[in-house]
Amino acid sequence: MQFDRMIGGTRVVNAGSVGMPFGEPGAYWLLLGPDVRLRRTLYDSPQAAERIRATEYPQAEEFAAQSVLTPPSEEKMLELFAPFELRP
Repeated sequence: MQFDRMIGGTRVVNAGSVGMPFGEPGAYWLLLGPDVRLRRTLYDSPQAAERIRATEYPQAEEFAAQSVLTPPSEEKMLELFAPFELRP
C-alpha cells in the first residue's frame, strides 16, 4: 500500500507493490525527484493472470486469482496487519 507520511521527525515513503497490490489492480511505484510522486500503472491483468497460470508455480491459480485479478482491499490489509502494529 502506498504512503508518504511523517512518523515523528522521519519521513517514511512506501512505493507499494508491482506484483501484490492492495486495492485497485495495477503496478504501484513512485517517482523520486525534488518531491515524491506516488504512481499507479495499469496493465492487462487478465493476460498477466493467464501467464502466471501457464507457469509451474505451485500456487499459480491462487496467486493469479487473489493477487492479480482481485487483490485485497486496503481496508482488508489494514485489518490483517493490525495485530502487528507498532505501538509506543
